[in-house]
Amino acid sequence: MKKLIYTLALGAALGLSSCGSDFLGTPTDSRVELDSTEKLRMLLVSSYPQNNYGWPCELMSDNMEDNNAPDEDGLRYNLAPYDRGDDEMFRWEVCVSNTSSDSPSTIWESNYNAIAGANAVLEVLEKWEKEGPLDAKQRAVKGEALMIRSYCHFMLAQVFCHPYRGEATNETLLGVPYIKKPETTVKPNYTRGTLKETYDNIRADLEAALPLIDNSIYEIPKYHFNKTAADAYAARFYLFTREYDKCLEHCNKAFGGAEVDPAAFMTTYYQNTEKFYYLSDHGKFAQGSDKARNFLLIPTYSVALRHFGGGNRYGVIRDALNATLYSSSPSWSSYKFTLTSGKSTTFTMNPCFAGCLFLNGKSEYGLFLGGNISEQFEYTDKIAGIGYCHVTRSEFTAEEVLLTRAEAKLFLGDINGAVADLSIWEKARRCTDKWGDEYEDLTVENIRRFYVERDPGYGIVKTINIDQICPSQWSVGGNDANGVLQCIQHFRRIETIHTGMRWFDIKRFGLEFDRKIGKDGKDHLGILDERKAIQIPPEIIAAGMQQNPRLSDKDIKSQSSGSYVRVN
Repeated sequence: MKKLIYTLALGAALGLSSCGSDFLGTPTDSRVELDSTEKLRMLLVSSYPQNNYGWPCELMSDNMEDNNAPDEDGLRYNLAPYDRGDDEMFRWEVCVSNTSSDSPSTIWESNYNAIAGANAVLEVLEKWEKEGPLDAKQRAVKGEALMIRSYCHFMLAQVFCHPYRGEATNETLLGVPYIKKPETTVKPNYTRGTLKETYDNIRADLEAALPLIDNSIYEIPKYHFNKTAADAYAARFYLFTREYDKCLEHCNKAFGGAEVDPAAFMTTYYQNTEKFYYLSDHGKFAQGSDKARNFLLIPTYSVALRHFGGGNRYGVIRDALNATLYSSSPSWSSYKFTLTSGKSTTFTMNPCFAGCLFLNGKSEYGLFLGGNISEQFEYTDKIAGIGYCHVTRSEFTAEEVLLTRAEAKLFLGDINGAVADLSIWEKARRCTDKWGDEYEDLTVENIRRFYVERDPGYGIVKTINIDQICPSQWSVGGNDANGVLQCIQHFRRIETIHTGMRWFDIKRFGLEFDRKIGKDGKDHLGILDERKAIQIPPEIIAAGMQQNPRLSDKDIKSQSSGSYVRVN
């Protein structure tokens, strides 16, 4: 062995001697040198978040329930979750058992990785700008980089912080580190700052980016922050900060103007189910880059579909099912269906999912899936059957923008305009080939009757505490307006099922709900519950980052309603 080592060392020395200056003149840093506009543009292709916030956020929301808890008949099961981290997230605990795909750890990591790419591009552009004005393509690249940096910090704030609560309150709440420069040290020291500082930076980047976005630099615009996607993001930002006038402006811009009929952007997905057979067929249709509904598509590494359909413990079942996939509404409350297997149950089914609802398991405890999520598998070794799971997110869609516009119109005092937008969404969901003209059109009156004058049950109607979360000059009052607001939050819940967006609405609306856990466990999520800000990853805390405050058991019990207490 010693002789072999000496021989290799001698060979290396001789080789070094013979190569001479050619070897010594080769740079030891193998990273790409960002010395052209095209290289900057190509770097941004991979500077979008590559992991998915959908599953953990969905799991914490009221869209998911526990099969191991007793149902209305006292029946319960003993089913396993997909992984132990699901147990922790469902209980609103710190997730320490899963740091792989679809966990808080990968949400944090993937967004900051994307931010790092954007910052590398912006640093180069800043140097070039000192030497002279940027050309049109360089300005467009700068716009995309700023938009990515703004959006990633915005999503980090939605997950790991409390919702936007107004300028004064935000000064007392923790934000997330807002990174504006590439890392140049091995272990940089970042502070979280306040939520106000985070939002101020998000806003500054967003508003600086908007006029720079240029679709001409993209090969497939829908995989980038194109002009429409940028306005859709701006609309969401201003909705969450309760700046409804700006929100309405950008909703209209996303559709091409206030005079443009959004109906042309709505998907006909639910009217084309006879063309599809597999869940993947539905997903590919819904996430197609040729669909007018899709404003921004983000491919992610994700096993979310395996959580939804592989672990039988948590799923869209019971009240959550009847409030979403099986939901009634003012327009389709008269359509009744009967299960053909399992319990002999009659239910009202949301026509959105007629013909594209999938079941894993049995109807009494199985996991229900709408056809708006699918997995694409990338084989790295077909013989071994291994590779990577991908889920493409329709991150900004025409349907979400339309419901966002309805909410903005309502708070700006245009209740009829809000109902008109709700009607466009609802009519696009009608299965006209199945039920013809038997639907009831949405009106202020039947919305009020459905959501205010009677309780449809299943947790569809929840007290909206948006003014307690974030005081604003804009408010709604009276049964008509409150009914329309309930309709908006309900339709948003249906539209965004499986995407995780419901969790953000729960936070900004100040919704509270009770949760059954296992045989005897019960818990209550309060209006201002500290657990609504997901704890930052344990490895980030271990590195010295300030963690989110968490409620003690005593505090949780004092917030609980009735006999609902937290259980371990």
